[in-house]
Amino acid sequence: MKKLSLIALIEASFFAAFAIILDLLPSIKPMPNISISVAMLPIFILAFRWGFRVSLISGFMWGILQIAMGDAWIVTPVQAIIEYVVAFAFIGIAGLFYSFIQKHHRNGNKKIALAWIVGAIFVGSLARYFWHFIAGVLFFGSYAPDGMSPFLFSFAVNGATALGAWVLCSVAAVLIISTAPQLIIRKNDMIVIPQNKAS
Repeated sequence: MKKLSLIALIEASFFAAFAIILDLLPSIKPMPNISISVAMLPIFILAFRWGFRVSLISGFMWGILQIAMGDAWIVTPVQAIIEYVVAFAFIGIAGLFYSFIQKHHRNGNKKIALAWIVGAIFVGSLARYFWHFIAGVLFFGSYAPDGMSPFLFSFAVNGATALGAWVLCSVAAVLIISTAPQLIIRKNDMIVIPQNKAS
C-alpha cells in the first residue's frame, strides 16, 4: 500500500479543523433532538480530492478534536469511541467514489460527476449516522418518548439528521464545486490534465 504524502496528511488536518469551525456555527434544529449542519462538507471535499484513506483519517481527526475540545457528549468510553471515533471516520467512505468523480470530472462530464458527488455524500452521511443510530439504541434509549422503542426513536432521530445533513451538504457541495472545481483537483493533477487532452 502506497504511503500517504505529507501534503495529504497536512490537508487531512486542515480540513478536520475546518469541520470543527463549521460545527461551531449555528445549525438547523427542526426538533430538539435533531441538529443539521454543513460541518461534514470539508471531509467530503477532501474525499473527492484525495479518496478514501485521507478522508477517513480526516474524519477520525475531527472526532478526536471534538473530544479534545470538550464538544463531545460522552456517556461511556464505548459510546465515545462509537460516536466520535468510528462514526466520524466513516464519513470518509464517501472517498470510495473518488475515482468515478475524478474520471467524469476530467472528461468534462460535470453533471455526471456532480451526480456521483451527491451519491457519495449520501453514502458518507448514512455511514456516519448508522453508528449514531447504534449508539442511540444502546445508550440513549431512556430519551425515547413513552411508548416508543429505543430502536424506533434512534432510527427516527438519526435518520432525519442524516437525510437533512445529506441534503444540506449536497446543495453546498454542488454550488461550491460547480463554482470552484479546482477544489477537488490536486495541483499535480491540474498539470497532468492538459497534457492528456493535448496527446
